[in-house]
Amino acid sequence: MPDVLALITLAFAGLLAGEELIVRWGVAPALGALDDGAHVRTRIALVKRLRVVVPLLIVPTVVAAAVATVRVDAPVTWAGFGALVLFVLCSAFGTVPINMQVSRWDADRPPADWHATVRRWERIDVARSTSAVIGFVLLLVGLTT
Repeated sequence: MPDVLALITLAFAGLLAGEELIVRWGVAPALGALDDGAHVRTRIALVKRLRVVVPLLIVPTVVAAAVATVRVDAPVTWAGFGALVLFVLCSAFGTVPINMQVSRWDADRPPADWHATVRRWERIDVARSTSAVIGFVLLLVGLTT
C-alpha cells in the first residue's frame, strides 16, 4: 500500500513546483513581450489572482513536507524541506512585498520605476521558483527510495 503522507506531500510539492515553473519560465517572459500598458494590466491581474491561489498550495505543501521530513529523517528529505523553506523566505521577504505594491498600481499610471520593480521581482523569482522545483525533486527522491 502506498504511503499516503508521501503521496500527499509529493502531490502538493509537484503542483507548487509546476505552478512556479510555469510562472517563471512561461508567464513572466510572455509579459515581457507585451506593450507596457498590457504588461502592467496583466501583471496587476495576475498578482491579484495568484495571491489567493499560491498560498493554497504553499501551506499544505510546507506542512506535509515538514511532517514527512521528520518521519523519514533522511538527508535528502531535509535538503528538500530546506529548499521549500528557502522558497517561503524568498516569497515572504522578496516577491510578496513587491506583489503588494503591484496590486495597488494604477494600470493607467504605473509608477515611474515600474520596470525596475519588475526586474527586482524577476531576480528574486528565479531563486524562488528554482527552490520550489529543487525542493520537489529532492522530496521525490527522498520519499520514494
